[in-house]
Amino acid sequence: MTGHRPPPADVDPLTRRVLKVCDGVGAFIEYWGFKAIHGRIWTMLALKGVPASQSDIARTLQVSRSLVSTAVSELVDYGLVRPVGDHRNAPYEAVLDVWPTISDVLREREWMLLEGVRQSLEAARDTPSAPGDPDGWDADRVQLLLTMTELAQAVLRLLIRLRLPRGADRVSGWLTRALGLAQKMGRSRLAS
Repeated sequence: MTGHRPPPADVDPLTRRVLKVCDGVGAFIEYWGFKAIHGRIWTMLALKGVPASQSDIARTLQVSRSLVSTAVSELVDYGLVRPVGDHRNAPYEAVLDVWPTISDVLREREWMLLEGVRQSLEAARDTPSAPGDPDGWDADRVQLLLTMTELAQAVLRLLIRLRLPRGADRVSGWLTRALGLAQKMGRSRLAS
């Protein structure tokens, strides 16, 4: 995690812990190839009960105002934060329904990576090997990897099409039902 300093000593214990959460989400977002500041700002706004100005965000996260300005603009473009009001210095709030953005990223990035692998494996499978091929490419293993890739795409397709219910209680119930279904499917696969 770069671009921030530890909170000042006079910060209250809850704010200190919330800033650690912001840092943790920032690290997670950075791991997936995005900017840590995006995760830090979104988390701060998501956990704050009221909208915050860019100056407040910069002060709280101990980063420059220009970094916040650029990151907030990008987060608005992603649909993850929105201004509250239409004046130039309007404060911002987090958009808590992040699934449309996540599914867009999965579709545009992960799906395309898997699709490239799938096409390459199909081409390898459909290319006859030369008689007495010294490299020893195993057609069954190519087919196995192709099948695994297609399975990964099927799971990813389900994730992309998924719509999570709004509200923490609904998400919790949905996750409980989804996990129960996954466990049933796992047990039935083991039985067959």
